[in-house]
Amino acid sequence: MKVIKGGVTSPKGFKANGFWAGVKKSGKPDLGLIVSDVMCSAAAVFTRNSVKAAPIVLCQKNIRAGKIQALIANSGNANCFTGEYGFTYARKMTEIIAQQVGIGAANVLVMSTGIIGRTFPYEKFKEAVPRLVKGLSSVKGSSFAKAIMTTDLKDKQIAVRFELDGKDVTIGGCAKGSGMIEPNMATMLACVTTDAVITADMLKSALLEAVDVSFNSITVDGCMSTNDMLSVMANGLAGNKVIDSKNAAYVLFVEALKVVCVKLARDIVFDGEGAERFFEINVTGAATKKQAKEVAMKIANSNLVKTADYMDNPNWGRVAAAIGACGTKATEETIKISFSVKKSNIFIYADIGLGEASAIVYSCDLTNEYININGKYN
Repeated sequence: MKVIKGGVTSPKGFKANGFWAGVKKSGKPDLGLIVSDVMCSAAAVFTRNSVKAAPIVLCQKNIRAGKIQALIANSGNANCFTGEYGFTYARKMTEIIAQQVGIGAANVLVMSTGIIGRTFPYEKFKEAVPRLVKGLSSVKGSSFAKAIMTTDLKDKQIAVRFELDGKDVTIGGCAKGSGMIEPNMATMLACVTTDAVITADMLKSALLEAVDVSFNSITVDGCMSTNDMLSVMANGLAGNKVIDSKNAAYVLFVEALKVVCVKLARDIVFDGEGAERFFEINVTGAATKKQAKEVAMKIANSNLVKTADYMDNPNWGRVAAAIGACGTKATEETIKISFSVKKSNIFIYADIGLGEASAIVYSCDLTNEYININGKYN
């Protein structure tokens, strides 16, 4: 397996586009589209927030059949807490794409991110769609990646290529997110594409495995969004033997998918709002993997730990306090804590002495700039 240059249009048969449709006052891109040449097996995971944006509710319905061919996404407006009109406009977004591309509306996913509670500017997007479709290209993956950004400082993309049954298979992806990140499912928005031949059931299984060690192992501020969503589309154009069970090919596919998801997840943390330092928190000696993950997340979300490390103060006492707050049987006698600092990367190691399970979580520091960005965001 090798990492190659590219993103969502790196796999065979995917085209994308993205540009400014007039919603963002900044003039930065705010509308993007991904289309496959053929129907895809598809899977997705969504926010567990009980307040879900209209696009999330619609996508949860459309993904049930596991057949998707296009994905429309916008930034600048979350289309959340927008009542009946929000659901109407989310549906209309899928319908207009379906009409322009020549597919069914149920085969389209829609993603939105931005400010909550504002009327969705459907007419502006509707006017831009014909130009969006006309400009679809296999070299415009970056245009889509930029179109879904909000407070992100840079786009996040990756592609990997590996061999299955003598065929080259590619997985590409992009993501956005830098704040409001502890998804407990995926991230703010992430899109993954592949030309692998794989059933929807196996794709969903692979996605859950990859998400567990990537997007569900990151936190910037401990806040969960209303719009979090990660989708993966597989169009089968690589021509490998169909992956319909957890065989050797499935294992190789999962490993490649994990590489893509972990890279995108880490990029989100590196791009945390106002972040200056990247944390990798390694918890060992837990009774179960679930316990290890809970302890790691408790450390990662400790404002005391995050602010201390921002000030170059690796305060192990605050780490110990976070561990103790988890309700485990860890004590002063069982806990061992150490730090390693390499430039802007901080590694925190905590062995809690209760068993053999471990987990890794990624996070970042909490800075004055984070307060500045989120205090003014509206």
